[in-house]
Amino acid sequence: MARMIFPDGKELKDLPAIQNRLARLNITLRHWPAPADERAKALMKQKSLNDAEKEELLGFVQNRFEQLKREMGYQTRDMVVIHEDIPNLGDMLAKFDKIHTHSDDEVRYILDGQGYFGFVEPDGKQFLLEVSGGDYINVPANTEHWFEMRGCTRCKAVRYFIDTSGWTPNYTGREREFAETTVTT
Repeated sequence: MARMIFPDGKELKDLPAIQNRLARLNITLRHWPAPADERAKALMKQKSLNDAEKEELLGFVQNRFEQLKREMGYQTRDMVVIHEDIPNLGDMLAKFDKIHTHSDDEVRYILDGQGYFGFVEPDGKQFLLEVSGGDYINVPANTEHWFEMRGCTRCKAVRYFIDTSGWTPNYTGREREFAETTVTT
């Protein structure tokens, strides 16, 4: 379940309150339980997945994709599986841990594990949002944000796209207020 964290260490854990705060930035956060099927649970527990296993797990949440296609016009989806044994994982994640925007929405449905989105509000204040299994987030195009793992070693997430070319990060040059040690997992 999502948790909002502020630079002073204060936290917000109430989902409706978090959703209201995110709505100021036009960010949508929903909680959709991860698949309960035993095979889906087994796939989510695996550290890594081959392409066939990713497609199998995506099949368990196909209803979410169909819903998002109708509601938002998403055309494609894939699955990202992050784990500690990925070669050059740090370099891969470093592309997203600086404040940036995208020209398309960044949409994730976290099936397992966790990660942290950081956001910049219009007044320049920043906060982190911890997302974990069952959290769906839609970060609108041109929203200043970043993503990091913060000591978490695994995450399985479905990514939804209207157009994958809009997913390239456009760095803003703004500095983050959060140090690595600001948040405890």
